[in-house]
Amino acid sequence: MPMTDPSADQLAVAADLLALLHDTGTEPRADPQLEALTLAVAADLPVLLWGEPGIGKTAALAQLAEALDLPLTTVIASVHEPSDFSGLPVVGDDPAAQGVPMAPPDWAVRLVRAGRGLLFLDELSTAPPAVQAALLRLVLERRVGALRLPPGVRIVAAANPRSSAADGWELSAPLANRFVHLQWAHDHDVVVRGLGGTWPRATLPRLDPAALAPAVAYARRAVCGLLAARPRLVHQLPGSDARRGGPWPSPRSWDMTLRLVAFATAAGTSRDVLSMLVRGTVGDGPGLELLASLDRMDLPDPETLLADPAAATLPERGDLRQAVLDGVVEAVRSRPEKARWDAAWAVLARALDTGAPDLVVVPASTLAALRRVDWDVPDLIERLAGAVALSQRADRAGARVAAAVTG
Repeated sequence: MPMTDPSADQLAVAADLLALLHDTGTEPRADPQLEALTLAVAADLPVLLWGEPGIGKTAALAQLAEALDLPLTTVIASVHEPSDFSGLPVVGDDPAAQGVPMAPPDWAVRLVRAGRGLLFLDELSTAPPAVQAALLRLVLERRVGALRLPPGVRIVAAANPRSSAADGWELSAPLANRFVHLQWAHDHDVVVRGLGGTWPRATLPRLDPAALAPAVAYARRAVCGLLAARPRLVHQLPGSDARRGGPWPSPRSWDMTLRLVAFATAAGTSRDVLSMLVRGTVGDGPGLELLASLDRMDLPDPETLLADPAAATLPERGDLRQAVLDGVVEAVRSRPEKARWDAAWAVLARALDTGAPDLVVVPASTLAALRRVDWDVPDLIERLAGAVALSQRADRAGARVAAAVTG
């Protein structure tokens, strides 16, 4: 009778325990960084996740591939040669007539055969400059040797900051400018619940078919409007190598930004997610300027407010409300007429009824200075004057308290 190997039994029990540990589920959960990643993947833009080692970048990509039903192909960029991405020359029967084709690696062939997949380029910041140069064509043109990756393949990379990367290199400016850069950080609640067996579920954004054309028009108007007013933002190559390895504005990255704004608009994405994507494409400064211009695009037209002050709907946010009131006053300044002047006072009165009175101080003072001699003073001015005087007294009192404290 054959004897049973006790070690084999223990390995089988260990395998059962490992299976239980790997048996985890997912749940719908708000996760802005995961939502930003899936939206950029849906927009078919290369994404680069920046984060410290061990915070779950690789696990997030594996879960994303599973959720999107995409086969995951992982390539550790730092352990490959440049020829692994540009292709190895293969000499045929008559190279003088047929040339020398560049043979692609096996992982690229598998992706082409599958027709779809998620290509994960890991450890990008530890890839030497020669390998980074070879990756340029892969990331931008989706070409590996003589093969072109099919449209169904998405590219996501991951990198550690140079301070925490083993033998790390700064990312080259041309390669960095081809990615949407997302800062990846662990969320305490997500980690705790995930270790308990339930992780957030990655889902592609739900695009509204009826919103596609308006979303494209909105994105083009936003980006083109900003660059027309701020032409120096079109291309700004950073001065330091460290900043060149991150997001910075160029015609290429603005084109990526336009695409992201269109996708975010069609999907009804939150402002936090859009902010992550925009700043991760053109950098913090230009990205924040674009977000501010998007706010202004959503503001009501001053002429509409002057035409019907009683129906005026003013923004709740103080900075946006101030911008609207200033715009109304500027509209009267550009075409000063008695009816328009009276309508502007009505708008200010509505602002006084529905918001903080201090926001009315500056536009009311400016509007009063536009009065012509033969224009009657509206009854509304007395109400506004009282609010203005109260606000000014509060400001003076606050200044006296501050002076006493510092003195």
